[in-house]
Order: sequence, then C-alpha cells, then structure tokens
Amino acid sequence: MATMTADERRERERRRYNAFLAECPGHELLATLSDKWLTLVVSALADGPLRHSELARTVAGASQKMLTQTLRKLERDGLVDRSVTASVPVRVDYRLTPLGESLLPVQRAIKAWAETHIGEVHSARERYDASGT
Repeated sequence: MATMTADERRERERRRYNAFLAECPGHELLATLSDKWLTLVVSALADGPLRHSELARTVAGASQKMLTQTLRKLERDGLVDRSVTASVPVRVDYRLTPLGESLLPVQRAIKAWAETHIGEVHSARERYDASGT
C-alpha cells in the first residue's frame, strides 16, 4: 500500500466534498434537492402529514408516477417517513422527518426570494428576448 503525501491527502479531501465535481456525493444531492417535484412535496408536507391522495391534489400537475417516484426518493433519502395503517382501504400517510424539516427554512427562503424578485426576472426575460440574443 503506497503512502500519500500531505498534499495528496489534502487534494483527496478537497475533491471528496466539492459539489462542483460530478463524483462528489454533494453533487448528486444538489441535483435531487433542485427537483421541482421534490420541492413541492416537501413544501406540501411542511404543515404536517398528508395522505397520498391529499398530496396528489396539493401538488397539482404531478402525475401519479412522478408523485410516487418523488415520495420514494424522499423516503430513501431520509426526508420523509411513510406510515401505513391497516384499514379498508389501506391508509398511507407521509410526513417530514426531522432531516426533512431542516430543509424547510432553505426552501422558504428560496420561495420568498422568487416571490420578491419575479417581476425583475420577467423584466430581464423581456429585455433579453427583445434584444434578439
């Protein structure tokens, strides 16, 4: 086994958690967190647990398949808990985990920024489109 120099160890650590690098675990997580369906589902669950059917109504535009895939991804990543209650019909509820709840302040800040600056963004788009670029 070859030994590494201090410089090689520092470079390995620098690359290990650099989200700009495709092989970084943070890169993958950023891609997941930037998914619009994930954002909408997490926001929908901010006020408490919801049934699958309630989520489907709240997250308008998400197909059944997309909603199911998103919920599975959130559950796998530890952001959402799924609980099944044996009844007729079976009741399935989803709720944010503490990890999922820790994402809410970031999402709320982005939502507030978007709502505050949407007019400026629309103006910038109009200027860009008018310039023929």
